[in-house]
Amino acid sequence: MNLSEVLEVATRSDPGMVRSNNEDAVVANPHAGFVVLADGMGGYNAGEVASGMATALLGVELEKAFSTLDPSTRTGPGQTWAETALQTEIVKANNAIYSAAQSQPQYAGMGTTLVAVVYHDDKMVVAHLGDSRLYRYRNNEFAQITRDHSLLQEQIDSGIITLEQARYSENKNLVTRALGVEPQIEPEMHTYGVRPGDVYLLCSDGLSDMVDDDGMAEVLQLLGSNLELCATQLIQKANDNGGRDNVSVILVKVRQAFPARRSWWQSLLNRFGTK
Repeated sequence: MNLSEVLEVATRSDPGMVRSNNEDAVVANPHAGFVVLADGMGGYNAGEVASGMATALLGVELEKAFSTLDPSTRTGPGQTWAETALQTEIVKANNAIYSAAQSQPQYAGMGTTLVAVVYHDDKMVVAHLGDSRLYRYRNNEFAQITRDHSLLQEQIDSGIITLEQARYSENKNLVTRALGVEPQIEPEMHTYGVRPGDVYLLCSDGLSDMVDDDGMAEVLQLLGSNLELCATQLIQKANDNGGRDNVSVILVKVRQAFPARRSWWQSLLNRFGTK
């Protein structure tokens, strides 16, 4: 199913006000129904290489996967091709980045955060590693969908520090999961329902560290009808607040419902609760 008429997408990536290079990378494919954002880490240009590899590999392979099989196709009990393909390609990307880091000294230790979303059948499959985030703006309510894989989040969860103290912590950038750092990884994956009118924001920590949730929500409330302008303003707001890191955003607006096409026998099976 071509989702380019269903999903409106805007992307922006900026080096910020302090750094000369940009280690973030984004890819969006509204036609195939997926978006990916990565925030690289590592010395020299290694972070840029890791995030670039992640988005390039996922961009090519997910498009190929969804042109081969509809994302809504069942691949097992409670499992769709969207979930299977996303997890499979993330593992492959991890292997490629890890192998490059091991074989080329200049890339030793490189890795990248990742947040990837596949839209299909009035749902979205979300996979993430690290502290790049996904937010949802629905009916004037702004909510964080992903939960950071970071030392800071673990400290918050254990009650060591409060949310207010976390805003001023020096441990913000210590992630506990990343792509390409270990030979095996397990992305956190969830599936959520989506509704017409929803706006989804994927961002690197260059935005979430510089602009609080209320600030992001305000921009979406004021400019959500113009995604291009909204994305530009989010970047500008981060830079106005110091722009200490690269900042990237992907905005996705759901224009209308997009249920999967089903044959009469699939509808009958679904009606009787058969997977």
